[in-house]
Amino acid sequence: MGKGKGELLKNFIPIVDFIAGIAGPFCEVVLHDVSNVESSIVAIKNNHISGRQVGGPLTDLGLKLLKEKAYKEKDYLLNYPAKTKDGKVLRSSTFFIKDDNGDIVGMLCVNIDLSGAYAAKRFLEDFIMGINGASKEQSTDTDNKELPEHLTISLEDLMHSLIEQTMAEIDVPPERMSPKEKMWVVHRLSEKGVFMLKGAVAEVAKCLKTSENTIYRYLNKKIDDV
Repeated sequence: MGKGKGELLKNFIPIVDFIAGIAGPFCEVVLHDVSNVESSIVAIKNNHISGRQVGGPLTDLGLKLLKEKAYKEKDYLLNYPAKTKDGKVLRSSTFFIKDDNGDIVGMLCVNIDLSGAYAAKRFLEDFIMGINGASKEQSTDTDNKELPEHLTISLEDLMHSLIEQTMAEIDVPPERMSPKEKMWVVHRLSEKGVFMLKGAVAEVAKCLKTSENTIYRYLNKKIDDV
């Protein structure tokens, strides 16, 4: 990354502390340098929420946004659901940091931990139900929804999470997948930006029980060619 872009990102480091200081300990604030997706976190506050550290990777959603160039049409994303590796439900927002040419330099992410709020909500619902002499199981609003973002601690966790999610969409063991199904998985992973990560081809080949050359061949073909 050029010096100008590096200086631009440095200007946002105090903002990480500023936002976290205002919002308090239930708000994690993260600054990503998108020039290095495998080790993108350059600053983080209240990292007890996700367990991530400086030097950690970009999220699955972050990769997808880069791949789709979503930052060209909007400046930020607000209030989308996310989840940590240990199951905390979050409300997240991302601000795209761009240079004078409109090219993305970094992402400033704010993740609000809703675990306590949901616990209070369940308590109040159960309390009110008890008063009314009724009872029913309660669940969070995100229990049955597909979340757009999962906060992983390491590059390996990120790759495994993306591969497992994608293979689950087909729900067929790799040894029983047809070549067309394997190619679909590869193209789907490419859409999610997985192959921007170092070692992704080898990991995908291992999970699909095929060779790295086959993965490269799938990437260079259209699904209809099989």
